[in-house]
Amino acid sequence: VQLQASGGGVVQAGDSLRLSCAASGRIFSHWNMGWFRQAPGKGREFVAAIRWSGELTYYADSVKGRFTISVDNAKNTVSLQMNSLKAEDTAIYYCAATFSVTEGGPTTNPNWWGRGTLVTVSS
Repeated sequence: VQLQASGGGVVQAGDSLRLSCAASGRIFSHWNMGWFRQAPGKGREFVAAIRWSGELTYYADSVKGRFTISVDNAKNTVSLQMNSLKAEDTAIYYCAATFSVTEGGPTTNPNWWGRGTLVTVSS
């Protein structure tokens, strides 16, 4: 499985941005796909996840109500719509595949990672 993230950029606080992750290879409907991020000087943290079938979604508390994750099976793409961006959302965002997740967050590490895309939110 290969993952290619895109859509990062520089925006102002309050703006919106949409990230996309193009997936190639064999992907199973029960797999979880998602986004993680790493801010400068901090560890990588979970952002959002979705079952490849589109049935289930999970979000970190810090992005609930502002970010929406979605999947387009026809295009093999997972997207992250980010609204009401804050300076603290500044980070490198990584697409990831195949990890276990609950309402409390991931319980296993992803097996596949894409190269990150940088999101910078200026205040």
